[in-house]
Formats: sequence, C-alpha cells, structure tokens
Amino acid sequence: MKPFRITAALIAAGLTLGAATAQAQEIVVQMLNRSESGMMVFEPGFVKANVGDTIRFVPTDKGHNAETIKGFLPDGATAIEGKSGKEVTLTLTKEGLYGIRCKPHYGLGMVALIEAGQPVNLDAVKAIHEPKKAAQKFDAWLNQL
Repeated sequence: MKPFRITAALIAAGLTLGAATAQAQEIVVQMLNRSESGMMVFEPGFVKANVGDTIRFVPTDKGHNAETIKGFLPDGATAIEGKSGKEVTLTLTKEGLYGIRCKPHYGLGMVALIEAGQPVNLDAVKAIHEPKKAAQKFDAWLNQL
C-alpha cells in the first residue's frame, strides 16, 4: 500500500509541475518607429507577466534592438543584448522589474518595462539614472505599480 501512495504522490507532483509549465506564455513586443503612443517605441511599452513567461521582441525596422539595462533587472536574472534588426527573446526567470532599451534610440525614450510577479527590485530600479525621456516613461509606469 505504501508504494501506491508514493507513486500517486509522484504522479500528482508531475501533473502539477506540467500544468505550471504549460501556463507559461509568450508575449510579443514590437519595436516600432511610430505608433499611437509616439515615435521610437516598444509596443506595448509596459508588460505585466509571470515568472516563466517569454517576451519576444520583434523589430519592424532594421534600426532597432532590445537589450536589458544594466542594473535594471532582478538579481540572478540573465541579461539580453539583441542585435539590430533581429528578434530576441527574454525568458523571465526571476521575479521583479526588467528594464529594456533600444540602444540606438535610448535617449529618445525607446524603453520598455516588464513586471514579472512582484516588483521586488523596485528600490534598486528607482536609484538608476536614466536619460530624461526614458526616465519620464519609467516614472509613469512605476507609478502604476
């Protein structure tokens, strides 16, 4: 009888783990020259996601890339640095805030904010110095948390 209980517990744990994995989503963020929200933007610019989700950054022009901003991601999360004009994906492995920029258009405010779970690194993020237009966008999004 005990082997049956152990087997049933292992099966239940496997089903739970499988269900959690199956719930991970892929979220597409476009890198645009222009949209209703302005010029040189990520669309959407603010993404609420879950740990385990993948964000796929899709350029609509050869001049854009997506990369994490140094110091603007949760401790232990892996940084990304996409090449200009190429898709890049970011898998959210840690809970917290992820800051994304288009390096060529960073000064123009081409940034995105991803919130995975709880914003556990909010204080560290608020201490980062950003270019003026990028800081304005981040401040507006951070006020929504």
